[in-house]
Amino acid sequence: MIQEACELLGRWDSYDSWIVLTAALAGMACALPGVFLVVRRQSMMGDALSHTTLPGIVAAFLFAFYLKSRGWISAEVYEAWRHAAMFAGAMAIGVLSAVLTEWVQKRGRVEANAALGVVFTTLFAAGLLSIRLAADSVHIDPDCVLYGNIETVVIDLWPGTGIPRAVVVNGGVLVVNLLLVFVLLKELRISAFDPALATTMGINARWMHYGLMAVTAATLVAAFETVGSILVIAMLIVPAATAHLLTDRLGGLIGLSLAVAAVSAVCGHALAIVAPPIAFRRLGFATVVDASTAGMVAVAGGLLFILAMFCGPRYGLISKWVHRFRLQIRIASEDVLGLFYRLGEKDDAPAVVPAARLQSTAVGALMSKVALWQLARAGEVTSAAAGYRLTPAGQLRAERLVRSHRLWETYVAKHFELPDDHLHESAHWVEHFIDPELRDELFAELSEPTKDPHGAVIPFAAEGEPGTDDRPETRPS
Repeated sequence: MIQEACELLGRWDSYDSWIVLTAALAGMACALPGVFLVVRRQSMMGDALSHTTLPGIVAAFLFAFYLKSRGWISAEVYEAWRHAAMFAGAMAIGVLSAVLTEWVQKRGRVEANAALGVVFTTLFAAGLLSIRLAADSVHIDPDCVLYGNIETVVIDLWPGTGIPRAVVVNGGVLVVNLLLVFVLLKELRISAFDPALATTMGINARWMHYGLMAVTAATLVAAFETVGSILVIAMLIVPAATAHLLTDRLGGLIGLSLAVAAVSAVCGHALAIVAPPIAFRRLGFATVVDASTAGMVAVAGGLLFILAMFCGPRYGLISKWVHRFRLQIRIASEDVLGLFYRLGEKDDAPAVVPAARLQSTAVGALMSKVALWQLARAGEVTSAAAGYRLTPAGQLRAERLVRSHRLWETYVAKHFELPDDHLHESAHWVEHFIDPELRDELFAELSEPTKDPHGAVIPFAAEGEPGTDDRPETRPS
């Protein structure tokens, strides 16, 4: 299979490179406004715009065609200004969509998503109807409109150059979007995260919103002929959503979304070349030799999103599972330390605890073994003749843990009217998350207590913490 894939990729030529470059530029151009849609939690607005721009594009195209057919403009002028008219139509519809959504939400007294659904389905239906009505008199391919035709980008070249028009258009939009983000980054950041603050600072958040919708619509037009009005939503939202799983910083979010869009283009075209022949030949369909690059770019973007969803360093499911498992081990280890300390406190001597005694606790047999291994690895527990005992480092950590537990019990008993038998449960969980600073505050706020509500001695503070003194009653024997 690997050899077969290498043979298929070995046929890569300049035609494939132009396709990948076009898809990468279109994806990167869409990713920039997509970042701000994602952070503003308006991803559905991007989906809506990918549909609502359709009637604007069709109307502009038909208007330009009408002017040419009546002889008011020449064919050369028509070809030169056709894309500009489509940009203008899409931007107008983009702003109109935002205005209509707000109007329907206020006048119809419906939620924002419902208003958005009403507007974008209505406008999208109007666009499809326009295509159907004009299809017989004007060359508009519905499949190309909906799904794009990136494989033919090398046919339409920019006059006087050997560069595909789609590369120039999408590259130009990417440059414009980068310049807008660079110049208006402060305004975009503030209006995205706190529109009320933006307004108090003299930044009109509403006009920033309308501007973002216009830029998004124009960007969608640039990618429209490349991937179509349906698949463009993948380029608009998926790279930003993937990057959002990897970082919370806006600068990193922008950079990673651009990288994800570019990688999706490369991997998508490679999948379009390799996956169909390998998969379908084994199913007996030898005539299937490739797939739509635009569709496979969307698939590649989805696969990268799934990879980030599982393996992201902070929000990935595996990372969360590892973090929770490590937290469980830490809590179990500290519970074991607390058991050692309390047993030694009863006997006024360092406790030697049999392994069977530890395995019978609430920690559980398996988790106690893992906790003992972790504590031994950290040098806080050592093996003894009849079991295990604390090292000096383990004794110090156990004292801090029990000190946190008993200070919290004292704090709860002082501020809440709870019976004494209700104090232990909350302290049992909170003790694992009390840091030295909070211990200091509790100790000072409680007027330096030496015993908890149950009469148990609160262990002395570690060196450098408040409460360290030579009073015998504050130190265990």
